[in-house]
Amino acid sequence: MYRVWNFLTNYSLLLIIGACIALVWANLDFHSYHKFVEFKIWDHAPIGHYHDGHRTLTLHYLVNDVLMAFFFAIAAKEVWEACILKNGSLRGKKAATPLFATAGGMFGPIAVYLGLAALMGSETYSAVANGWAIPTATDIAFSYLVGRIVFGAGHPAVRFLLLLAIADDAVGLIILAVFYPSSELAPQWLLLSLAATVLVYLIFNWLPRQIDRGNQGRPASTWIRKTLNFWPYALAACFSWYGFMMSGLHPALGLLPIVTTIPHADRAFGIFSEAEQYLTDMLNTIEHALKHPVEIILFFFGLLNAGVEFSSIGDATWLVLAGLLIGKPVGVLIFGWFAARPLGLGLPQGMRIVDLVVIGFVAAIGFTVSLFVASVAFDAGPVQDAAKMGALFSFAAAGVSILAGRIARIEKHTV
Repeated sequence: MYRVWNFLTNYSLLLIIGACIALVWANLDFHSYHKFVEFKIWDHAPIGHYHDGHRTLTLHYLVNDVLMAFFFAIAAKEVWEACILKNGSLRGKKAATPLFATAGGMFGPIAVYLGLAALMGSETYSAVANGWAIPTATDIAFSYLVGRIVFGAGHPAVRFLLLLAIADDAVGLIILAVFYPSSELAPQWLLLSLAATVLVYLIFNWLPRQIDRGNQGRPASTWIRKTLNFWPYALAACFSWYGFMMSGLHPALGLLPIVTTIPHADRAFGIFSEAEQYLTDMLNTIEHALKHPVEIILFFFGLLNAGVEFSSIGDATWLVLAGLLIGKPVGVLIFGWFAARPLGLGLPQGMRIVDLVVIGFVAAIGFTVSLFVASVAFDAGPVQDAAKMGALFSFAAAGVSILAGRIARIEKHTV
């Protein structure tokens, strides 16, 4: 298992550094920061923001819409394995209570966010309503890190939290696709993504396995693997991404269909497990290759999205925070209790009902995905900046989680 510092440096440090630089830069010289974020790489480009009859590729678009597709692909890989593998973490009775808790971790924040917005008046509600999904997010890496600090690496609540976070990611990807299109919808372009997905699966996955049927040497599959490697999937990913962009769905989700076509192992040790690095199937090999590039991408994501002036704190800030710090733990507790007790689905051995409250606070760290949703939920301006500040302030959930753990008398399990 990773030590805390190793985990931090492997998964989160560059993102934190990028976000800190952005905050300092934006508050010292917002004009130069904004100019940097919107730097035009290529005017009249084949990809980019569409306006005045042409597309413009900016630095912000390159990071948020193109490169972040790799981040969401890795998240989708974990969700995909958790759902389809025989012993996947999101299958069977063991996942039932975490899935109920996930639903609570979604509905709770939405109810608190929209309920408080309505109490603030119709004008405020109209201005902020589209950001309802921002407080539903859970940052897997940071939440897992804080969960280990609060519960200890061996506590069953850590695995429960991880299942909740993975399921949260799955629902979050659906929410992004359905409720936050990047432009006017043109669904016919999704046929390009569908064609790329079907063809790459049939030709480079299904067909070699059919040819190799009954032959333990698997010559066709081995030839594909050694000769063509990941390139067919990379090419299909380009077509799928372009189809998403032209369809109006957010292009950062464009690689998700291709993830489902890549040959995968018949088992998974789970995200953040050291044993995952020893799996050599194509899907895990690609994930390993993307790990360090995605860390750099997250640095630039933090740099280009976290630059908010402190003066921009507003209604959306407090609504996002309330949704996360009140809605998450309350929702997780109510739905988790209902699944565990009235429905009789139970909790993992060694977990108590009160642990659900602490898990809810840990899951309230939205950060990365909350920042992303804020950037697509609102147009650039005061409301978006205020919502982003709420996502950044969600780090306060770490301190609240540690305090809640002490009040609940959590006994740390180190192994």
